[in-house]
Amino acid sequence: MCKTFRVRWTIIPKIAPQPWIACGGCGGLRAFQSSGKIRLNANGRKLDAWLIYKCLICERTWNRPILERRNVRDIDPAVLDALQSNDPDWIRAESFNLDALRHKSLRVEEFAEIEIAKEMQHETANWTKLAIELKLPFPTRTRLDRLLASELKLSRSRLQALHDEGMVRTDPERADIMRRRIRNGTLVVIDLSMAAEREQSWKPLATGNYAVEP
Repeated sequence: MCKTFRVRWTIIPKIAPQPWIACGGCGGLRAFQSSGKIRLNANGRKLDAWLIYKCLICERTWNRPILERRNVRDIDPAVLDALQSNDPDWIRAESFNLDALRHKSLRVEEFAEIEIAKEMQHETANWTKLAIELKLPFPTRTRLDRLLASELKLSRSRLQALHDEGMVRTDPERADIMRRRIRNGTLVVIDLSMAAEREQSWKPLATGNYAVEP
């Protein structure tokens, strides 16, 4: 039976997507970023809600519709509370709603800058395989090969060769997965049975725990 060392990487984008909108202040298309603020307007039992964006150049605002003429009774109570309280976590999640942004803007700029929280899930003695579970609270444009190459200190060509040889497997599996952006729930399993110093080299890279020299 193979022995597997399991870790989870939570990938958190640093910058939310930025729609390009015709700016009345600048007189042309400009990138707008979320202000982290919600605007509400109630008309009887009907509610409108917008996420406020600001031009990166002149700070003119643009309101991206979230709810339009929605009966208050039909709104999820948790969503209504988040809107009324300007809940920062809910707003941040909404700022990554690519479908909504693309519905209102022909161009949406995404960014590759990410933070990675690594945690060990299961360790066994004399392990020979490394399993990395990827969790994405928000979408990112980062490709799988770039993520793994950067974090595991491998060249992308070497990584692709290992994948072609069956030494790196993924779930879901597809021939071009290394060149595609990472998806929530992807599992990467690396066969390290022939690798030396798994504990000294691969484990610190996988967990982010490096020994501190005295």
